[in-house]
Amino acid sequence: MTLIGPLVLAAFLFCVGLYGVMARRNAVLVLISVELMLNAVNINLVAFQNLVWTGDADATGQVFALFVIVVAAAEVGVGLAIVFNMFRNRASINIDDADLMRW
Repeated sequence: MTLIGPLVLAAFLFCVGLYGVMARRNAVLVLISVELMLNAVNINLVAFQNLVWTGDADATGQVFALFVIVVAAAEVGVGLAIVFNMFRNRASINIDDADLMRW
């Protein structure tokens, strides 16, 4: 198996996610962009695990990908709770208004 396909796909997903984080003002779209970047990391983990797979029951790339999925789920839970609280207090989910939450 060659690594060109998965690495190009992961690079494309990571670049789209990075653009979304840097260009968006909406907090929900920023969270979605971070999820795209984490999925690109998961593709890389599984692709490199398949490259060095020796035939044994070694699935370290897949295990790390599962840990990344768990961390991403926790991040979405906390992030959406913050976004809901911000919308309830400010009636806006604009990231520029997030610094006003401390007042």
